[in-house]
Amino acid sequence: MRAALTLTLAALVTLASLLLVLSRDAPQHTSLEPPLPKIRLAPQFALTSQDGAPVTLADFRGKVVAVTFIFTMCTATCPVLTPMMSFVQDQLGADFGAKIAFVSITVDPERDTPDVLKEYAQAFGANLTGWSFLTGAPATIRDVTRRYGVYTSKSDNGDVEHTFLTSIVDPRGTLRVQYLGVRFDPEEFRRDLLSLLKE
Repeated sequence: MRAALTLTLAALVTLASLLLVLSRDAPQHTSLEPPLPKIRLAPQFALTSQDGAPVTLADFRGKVVAVTFIFTMCTATCPVLTPMMSFVQDQLGADFGAKIAFVSITVDPERDTPDVLKEYAQAFGANLTGWSFLTGAPATIRDVTRRYGVYTSKSDNGDVEHTFLTSIVDPRGTLRVQYLGVRFDPEEFRRDLLSLLKE
């Protein structure tokens, strides 16, 4: 009995020591983290929503905005990126829509009409009170993608190759951070969005 108790105590001490080491080694996210850099004023846009309504970047002034580029026929990374953003949308709770907005701009405006974008949004559980899916004239879309630093190329069969870039714009309209690809950490993304509400 005493031997078992001694082993149990030893195991608890070992476990506590291990947890202490792990907690020291784990990255600490505190309010002392440096603020996100200020890159430049975010490129403006005037496009059309999934509901057929005109939408500009200025409409989101006072909110933190995540801007990304997608197309509904994509079978590669868009079906990964959009669910990740939908997951973060749900984690933001009451701040989503009221203080934080998502904007997904198509790079395939010939096929992505407002109705098509609305179906796509619903398929991925997008909360349209805070998430806009935008399209526009091809020349306008090309201009917006270029100014955000997104490369696009359409193949003969209609597929679109494009840079997967997600940009965060602060409530004053300043571009603060850009994530390249779909492999950004959703928790880091959520934390960055919330950090800009505290400035």
